[in-house]
Amino acid sequence: MRRFLLPVLLCSGFTLFAQQRYWKLHTGGGIQWTVQPGQTHKDHIEMSGKQLSAIVQYGVQPSGALALSRKLVFPMLRTIPNDTRGNLIREFTGNITDSITIDGSRTTEMPRSFLIHGYLQTTGTLSKSVVLNRTVFPSTDHAAYIESYILRNEGPETVSVNIPIIDSSITTDEKKGVYGSYVIQTTLYNGGAFTLRPQEARHFWIVISARKKFEDHRYLAAGYELEKRKALISELDNKLVLQTPDPVINRMFAFAKIRAAESIYETKQGLMHGPGGGEYYAAIWANDQAEYVNPFFAYLGNAAGVESASNSYRLFAGYMNPSYTPIPSSIIAEGAGYWNGAGDRGDQAMIGYGASQFALTLGDTIEAATLWPLIEWCNNYLLRKKTADSVIASQSDELEGRFPAGKVNLSTNALAYGSFLYGSRLATALGKTTTAAQWQQEARALQQHMETYFGGTVEGYQTYTYYKGNDKLRSWICLPLVMGIYDRKDQTQAALLSPKLWSPNGLLTESGSSTYWDRSTLYAFRGLFKAGATDTAMAYLSYYSGQRLLGAHVPYAIEAWPEGNQRHLSAESGLYCRALVEGLFGFEPTGLRSFSICPRLPKNWNQLSLKNIEAFHTTFGLLVQRVSGMYRITVTENGKPGRNYRWDGKKPLDITLP
Repeated sequence: MRRFLLPVLLCSGFTLFAQQRYWKLHTGGGIQWTVQPGQTHKDHIEMSGKQLSAIVQYGVQPSGALALSRKLVFPMLRTIPNDTRGNLIREFTGNITDSITIDGSRTTEMPRSFLIHGYLQTTGTLSKSVVLNRTVFPSTDHAAYIESYILRNEGPETVSVNIPIIDSSITTDEKKGVYGSYVIQTTLYNGGAFTLRPQEARHFWIVISARKKFEDHRYLAAGYELEKRKALISELDNKLVLQTPDPVINRMFAFAKIRAAESIYETKQGLMHGPGGGEYYAAIWANDQAEYVNPFFAYLGNAAGVESASNSYRLFAGYMNPSYTPIPSSIIAEGAGYWNGAGDRGDQAMIGYGASQFALTLGDTIEAATLWPLIEWCNNYLLRKKTADSVIASQSDELEGRFPAGKVNLSTNALAYGSFLYGSRLATALGKTTTAAQWQQEARALQQHMETYFGGTVEGYQTYTYYKGNDKLRSWICLPLVMGIYDRKDQTQAALLSPKLWSPNGLLTESGSSTYWDRSTLYAFRGLFKAGATDTAMAYLSYYSGQRLLGAHVPYAIEAWPEGNQRHLSAESGLYCRALVEGLFGFEPTGLRSFSICPRLPKNWNQLSLKNIEAFHTTFGLLVQRVSGMYRITVTENGKPGRNYRWDGKKPLDITLP
C-alpha cells in the first residue's frame, strides 16, 4: 500500500491556512474576527429565512473603512420566465453610516470586530467617542432583511447626531412578474436629529422588504425579529449536539446545523428546502435535497426540515408514471414546473437512496408507507436500466456534464446499491418480505458487478475507473466506501489523499484539474471514517474544518470553485454533519426502531458524544468512551437510565430501541 503524504500535505496546507486565518472561536458560541491595524479583507455569507435569502458582502477596505453590501433574493416573488432562477433579486450597496452626521460632520465607519452566530454583527466607531454596533439578519418568516443598530456615546461630552429618515420604495414592471408588480421598500425606523449624553445609546434599524403590489406594507420591529432569529439558532444549538475534544469541529458542526436548516422556504407547495447561492430557491433537486440533506433532517429533530423533506419526496412522487420515464432532476418555481436539462443523472438512485434512509431513520410507519411507492418505483426504474454487464446506466451524473461520466458511471451505481440496500431494510420493516429478499439480492449482485466493471488501476492506484475509458482519478471513487463496500478501501483511501486529488481546499474533482466541490470532499470524509481510517481522516477533517470555519471564507461548507465563487449552498452543511454522525459514529438505520453504530475514537481521544438525537420517534444520546482497550457505549433515551454496551471496535454494534 502506498504511504500517505499526510505530513507534507498538512504542513503545506497549514502554512496556507495560517496565512489566511482571521477568525477565532467566541465564548458565546460564535466566531469573531478582531480587525488588526492595516488589515484588509472581504468575505460573504448567506443567511436565509422562510421568505428570503440574503448574501451579505462585508469586510475592511484598504482605507480601513467598513465594506458592506447585500444581495437579497425573494424566492416567492417569481419573475418571468418562471424558471429555476426566476426569483426577484436586488442588490443594495449603500451604507447608512455614510449619511450620519455627528456634531455636523459626516462620519466614516471604522470596524473593530465582526461576529457570526447565525447572524452577522459588526462593531466599529463613527468618531473618537461614538461606537456603533450592527446586527444583520433575515426575518425568520417575513420577506424582510433587517439591519439593527445601537449607537452609543462613550465619550465625556454630549454629541449631536442626525440619522436621515428613509422611507422609499420601487415598483417593478408588472410584465416581468408572475404575480404582476412587486414593491421593494426600504425603511429606517427611529432616525432623525437628537443628542446623546455620555454613555447614552440610541437604537435604530433598517428594514428592506418586498411584497406583491396589492399587499400592504408591514411594520417590523428589529428587536422582536432578532429574538425570533436567536430562538431558531438556540433550538438548533440544542439539537443533535456533538461533543468532541476538538472545539473547532464542535463549532463547525453547530454552524452546519444552522445553514442546513435555515434554507427552507414557505412556498405555495409547502416548505421546500433550497440550496441557495443567489440562484437556487423555491425548488428541489434529486441530489441536494433527496440525497444530501433530507436523511440528515430525519435525525436533526427540526420540524421544518422534516416537513420540507416529506414535501420534496411528495413532489418527486408526482412524476411517477407507468412507462418509467425518469423523474426530473429538479422541480422548480414553487412546484409549478421542472428542469431536466441534463437528462437522467442517476436521479432515481439519488431519490431511492435518500427516501429509504429518511423513512427508516424517521421511524414513522405512516410516513414510511407513504414513501414506499416512490422508493419501489425508483428501484424498479433502476432495474430497467441494467446493461448487459448488469450495471446501471444513466445519461450523466450530478455534475451534469461538467466532467465526463460516460454511459455508465460509478456514482449512479453506488447510489443504486444504497437504494437497494436501504430499500430492502424498509421493506422488511413494512412486512414486504419478498421484495426485501429480492432487493437484498440485487444489492449483493450489483456490488459484484461494480467490482468487475469499475475495478481497475488508475494512475497507479488499484481503485475504481469512474466510467469505461476513464484514465484519471475522480473524487467520487469515495462512494463505495460510503456504502460500506470495502473491496478496494486501502488503495481508494490512498488515491483520495494523494497529491493527485487532495488539495489545500479539499478534493479535486479530477486529477489534474483545479476544480473542487465540497460535496465530494464531505462524502469522502464519511467514507474514510466508515472504512476505519479514523486517525487519517480526522487529521484531514480537522484541517478542513479550521479552514472553512476560521479561514478566509467562513463559516460554512461551500459548493465549489471556480464555479459559483464558493457559495454557501445549504445541503453541503448537512453533508458535513453526516460525515460525523454517519461516518465517525457509523450511525446506520436498520429498521424503524433500530440502528447500528461503529464509532472508532481517534488515538488521542478518550470519548465523544452525540446528544439529543431525534429519530425513530424518540430522543436519545450516544456516549462513546475508551475503557481498558475496549469501547463502552452508553445509549440514553428520553432521560431514562443509560444502557451500556461493551464493544470491541470491530463489527458494527446493533441497537434496538425498546
